[in-house]
Amino acid sequence: MEKTYNPQSIEQALYQHWEAQGYFKPHGDTSKESFTIMIPPPNVTGSLHMGHAFQQTIMDTLIRYQRMQGKNTLWQVGTDHAGIATQMVVERKIAAEENKTKHDYGREKFIEKVWQWKNHSGGSITKQMRRLGDSLDWERERFTMDEGFSDAVQEVFVRLYEEGLIYRGKRLVNWDPKLHTAISDLEVENKEQQGKMWHLRYPLADGAQTAEGKDYLVVATTRPETMLGDTGVAVNPADPRYNGLIGKEILLPIVNRRIPIVGDEHADMEKGTGCVKITPAHDFNDYEVGKRHQLPMINILTLNADIREQAEVFTTQGEPSDAYDNVLPEKYRGMERFAARDAIVADFEAAGLLVKIEDHPNTVPYGDRGGVIIEPMLTDQWYVRTKPLAEEAIRAVEDGEIKFVPQQYENMYFSWMRDIQDWCISRQLWWGHQIPAWYDEAGQVYVGRSEQEVRQKHQLDEGVKLRRDEDVLDTWFSSGLWTFGTLGWPEQTDDLATFHPTNVLVTGFDIIFFWVARMIMMTMHFMKDKDGKSQVPFKTVYVTGLIRDENGAKMSKSKGNVLDPLDMVDGIDLESLVTKRTGNMMQPQLAQKIEKITRKTFANGIEAHGTDALRFTLAAIASTGRDINWDMHRLEGYRNFCNKLWNASRYVLMQCEEQDCGQNDQPMDFSLADRWIQGQYQQTVKACREALDSFRFDLAAQALYEFTWNQFCDWYLELTKPILFKGSEAQMRATRYTLVNVLESLLRLMHPIIPFITETIWQRVAPLCRLKADTIMLAPYPQYEADKVDEMAMNDLEWLKQFILAIRNIRGEMDISPNKPLSVLLRYTSDSDNRRIEENKAFLSSLAKLEQIQLLQADEVAPASATALLGEMEILIPMAGLIDKEAELARIGRQLEKAQGDLQRVTGKLSNENFVNKAPAMVIDKERAKQAELELTVDKLRQQQATIAAL
Repeated sequence: MEKTYNPQSIEQALYQHWEAQGYFKPHGDTSKESFTIMIPPPNVTGSLHMGHAFQQTIMDTLIRYQRMQGKNTLWQVGTDHAGIATQMVVERKIAAEENKTKHDYGREKFIEKVWQWKNHSGGSITKQMRRLGDSLDWERERFTMDEGFSDAVQEVFVRLYEEGLIYRGKRLVNWDPKLHTAISDLEVENKEQQGKMWHLRYPLADGAQTAEGKDYLVVATTRPETMLGDTGVAVNPADPRYNGLIGKEILLPIVNRRIPIVGDEHADMEKGTGCVKITPAHDFNDYEVGKRHQLPMINILTLNADIREQAEVFTTQGEPSDAYDNVLPEKYRGMERFAARDAIVADFEAAGLLVKIEDHPNTVPYGDRGGVIIEPMLTDQWYVRTKPLAEEAIRAVEDGEIKFVPQQYENMYFSWMRDIQDWCISRQLWWGHQIPAWYDEAGQVYVGRSEQEVRQKHQLDEGVKLRRDEDVLDTWFSSGLWTFGTLGWPEQTDDLATFHPTNVLVTGFDIIFFWVARMIMMTMHFMKDKDGKSQVPFKTVYVTGLIRDENGAKMSKSKGNVLDPLDMVDGIDLESLVTKRTGNMMQPQLAQKIEKITRKTFANGIEAHGTDALRFTLAAIASTGRDINWDMHRLEGYRNFCNKLWNASRYVLMQCEEQDCGQNDQPMDFSLADRWIQGQYQQTVKACREALDSFRFDLAAQALYEFTWNQFCDWYLELTKPILFKGSEAQMRATRYTLVNVLESLLRLMHPIIPFITETIWQRVAPLCRLKADTIMLAPYPQYEADKVDEMAMNDLEWLKQFILAIRNIRGEMDISPNKPLSVLLRYTSDSDNRRIEENKAFLSSLAKLEQIQLLQADEVAPASATALLGEMEILIPMAGLIDKEAELARIGRQLEKAQGDLQRVTGKLSNENFVNKAPAMVIDKERAKQAELELTVDKLRQQQATIAAL
């Protein structure tokens, strides 16, 4: 092995070898248990981010763990066509390169352009996934727009329509006025902004008055322009100020429309004036109020969010209505929505109807792609009736057929599913699965798998002109079929029989409803077992937390705190990092801010840590929490861990290669250390398996770290040296045997989390253990073997460790050289202590650097000594001749003075109310931790001072 661990020299070549050898494929033996994970398909436009790296590390750990247990494993790979994102990428590309829009191409030619882009540039994220070591079956890679999957999507749509579970209707949706499409709630980014609240006076009709004798009501609104579409004013039925007006009417200013006053609990008596204007066509809450009171809906906006030339008036069912005329004031027609807002406010003021304007914090919805404010908009869309589908999906979780880990996410799932609304599945895009519906010239809709099928089914001759619906399906609709659509459905394939239901879904809490719940509904509706019972898509949903930055803030480009996982793998210099973070920013001020943050945080850029260090860090932070703070120091620590493993393995190979390691059936005399490390290792196997089986990747990483660093490297390797240098042939043979076998088995135990370094070392170690497997990936995962746990050896060696540590601590406290031989006096020893001392004098003398061990009688007076306790046994080291008492007191005095000064400064800072009130919680926590550490240091130095003064 190379002297220095260099992950860059091993990782990529090793991965290419794995993939070329086909190690990632299912082994195909259907007599063995199968284990399947479907990757949440990343956007084809995307690049690897920390969330991907986190979840994919967990999935790869699981799949490697199960593969090593001999299961027929499939980790299904694929990407999502990402309708809006992909269309935007290609539109920007043709605008920048050709100064054209999609309309210059037309639908068909534009879609060809998108496919060209996808085939040329759409695979970047899958290349990046390979860098993470993801052992996906790449030969099965699917795309949500590939031919087979598209057939599945079309089949589901047609069947649901024929079953009455899909319909077309006019309802309120999130509308992006820039992209001209409906978008899902997940694509809406709510931003807190300082806005205004306008209080407007609405005159009562027919001489009506409030209980206070006023002939008007005051409504408060953050969107005055929508008043053109008001069809009611709501008051709370329990409000004595206004409940006498319920059933009477308002004369709506500017448009002179008579609208009713309705009683509804949506009007909060404690909030604002207690009166709420109701605009059912332009507000989601008002839409629900309007439905309850059968208020007409008046759409006043175009798809650009400009004021229409004529309003559209509909019933609550979305049918055209003549309840009100469609005339809008000429002055506002064609105005942009916010220009209309200013004009309407000015006209209210001129008419004496503007009561006041208040500053008001608003939550404003923006489209995450288009970047403009979203409008609730009445449009014709396709919907899925979800309540009938939700019943089975709820039951599956209630009955435990699907388990959420952590379990508390079941509550989130149930709260959504038990109050589920119909699902808008159409999008006004060109890129995506075009809805398989056709219209004749009268507007009659026909749904089928093709135009030909539609004509045959409805006996429409060629003279009947049909126009295909131009909308495409929401990408969540197609990805809802992911677990069975990727395995060949609607054909009843062998893969479906073998790999469905899948075992585990790894996902984030933010898409439990948007994706997880919809997959459960879709799968249970279409997938049945041989007895006709609904199949679940997966048996376990493992919900990950969200990785935030070191201060707990969400990572975002605008904050300049985004980390690219591959930068941490390969390293990046400061200037390249600055360019990467600010290169495409349109706002110079923001770019300057991000550059400043970057230079301050990463003064020397980011060092290369290798994939294994990144993966180990991600596993180690995979706690059950919802938010997980990233820590670069932990990444550095796990890079050191990989380095420690490499160096320890080199030591083992140097001692054991070309030596007798017990392969020849010669006698072996196992030392206490050999028996102890075997027991420690078996306990680690047990802990690791239990952790992985219960999705506690953090506990598995912790167990592996503790054993490898503290037990194997720090203790056992040191304990082998006296034997390898001075032991008998049988003792050396036994120790070499233990070294190679524990290391080889440990590498297999670690492999699912850190695959590259373990494979590289294992290829050298495995031959010493007579193992024939071609790769560690297909070698068996270690099993816990209780008979290899020697409890007496475990206890004895733990006692030895405490003895050695006691001596080392005294050396450290007294500043005695670690190489200086010491004499030790022991008092109050038990029979067990005496046995352990007698059996292990060689170990103790070698590792604690002792020249003499002497037992004292209980009443025997000892010379001035530094002491330590091990149980009831007293360990004494005579100090005569070992230290200069006065010099040592002076040294400790200087250290104590400095520590007390540091403690005083930190305590002063935490006593300062201004600091405590203004500093972020993370900063205060760090200062308190520093205070506690300094208090311990001061106490320890005082104890040392007292000990030496007494000598």
